[in-house]
Amino acid sequence: MPASPSSSAQAAREAVAHRLRDLRKEAGLTVVQLAAACGWHYSKTSRIENALTGPSATDIRHWCTAAHADDQAQDLVVQSINAESMYRQWRDQVRAGLRHVQESRGKAFRATEHFRVYSSGLVPGLLQTEGYALAVLHMAAGIHDVETDDSAEAARARVERSRIIHEQGHRFVVVIEEAVLYYQVADPEAMAAQLGYLLTAGALPAVSLGIIPMTARRTRWPEETFHVYDERLVSVELVSAEVSVTQPSEIALYVEAFEQLRGMAVYGADARALIVKAIDALR
Repeated sequence: MPASPSSSAQAAREAVAHRLRDLRKEAGLTVVQLAAACGWHYSKTSRIENALTGPSATDIRHWCTAAHADDQAQDLVVQSINAESMYRQWRDQVRAGLRHVQESRGKAFRATEHFRVYSSGLVPGLLQTEGYALAVLHMAAGIHDVETDDSAEAARARVERSRIIHEQGHRFVVVIEEAVLYYQVADPEAMAAQLGYLLTAGALPAVSLGIIPMTARRTRWPEETFHVYDERLVSVELVSAEVSVTQPSEIALYVEAFEQLRGMAVYGADARALIVKAIDALR
């Protein structure tokens, strides 16, 4: 099982903090001496070394100069920036509006050839209809106290972005839990349209849609929703944040998890039968 994404993000922060602490010790400096050389209070040094405060690029450069390790400053700056970008608060993301979040990911989508998506709670965005997307995004706006609810514009942007499934040069492997078909996140009409669209989208040449039946013998428990973009990035959705995983070893763990989940799913006629059963349950 992959480590918790939030733990991965914290571990990345701690790696930077521990390296800075090691540089200080290798230079023979105490916490107070390094702080004096950098021109700040010694408590700041302690907070940085204990990963309680993230150092700025300027902090890192001052630290490395004091520790006679200027040659390591740039690498540590990059490492620190990557660590902080792993963990992005949802509220920070939606501050500019839900539509902005949808549009900001267009470049990453177009650059990806192989999408692997696992979802345990919702129809993934790539396969959402506008009505279903509107219900989901309106719910998100309420949960995250978005000042201006632009969920209607965001839903249209999401559907527009999802047209990529019809473009050449991309392939999509999507695995969902059967329960997703029954969660009433939208009104019955929107749910029926969404389930009907899954029948259509699942038949596209570039799309492989797998559904893990509720009766399947589990070899792996349901996981948090995650997206794998080629072999370069995994995006994991948590309650408080979206975590970006870029370390190759961690990406490999998510790919392994995806393959195990994919192996429990049914496809083709069997998957369509589950969708039709869910549609019938709406009547």
